[in-house]
Amino acid sequence: MSGGGDDDEVLSEMNVTPLVDVMLVLLVMFIVTASAVTTAVHVNLPKTDSVAPPDAKQPIVLSVDKNGNYFIDKDKVSLDELKQRLVQIHQKTPNKAAQLQADKSVPYGAVGKAMAALQSSGIQKIAVLSNP
Repeated sequence: MSGGGDDDEVLSEMNVTPLVDVMLVLLVMFIVTASAVTTAVHVNLPKTDSVAPPDAKQPIVLSVDKNGNYFIDKDKVSLDELKQRLVQIHQKTPNKAAQLQADKSVPYGAVGKAMAALQSSGIQKIAVLSNP
């Protein structure tokens, strides 16, 4: 028996599959949290029973803050400007998705106007965000 032969056999028999599984889970968690952190407009989302995961591509983020102000990504816009910009975005990239997030204290009418603006612009893929 040589001194190092048994150690080499033990190392060659180790399975790296569990390590790869753990690394993939960590990667997915990092991607999900990184996309959640990039939203600049802070709104207090309502709680729901289940939540679908956000689209992996960069969607348009339409936000309504607690004061009823509208934002496209980080830019504050009026309701009329919101409609115009959504139409322009849809004309440039017809398959672009949108995520709508509204503070839970915002009146239903303000959220309805945002949804109507999304619909009238022609955007087909719309996700409404909430906290689980």
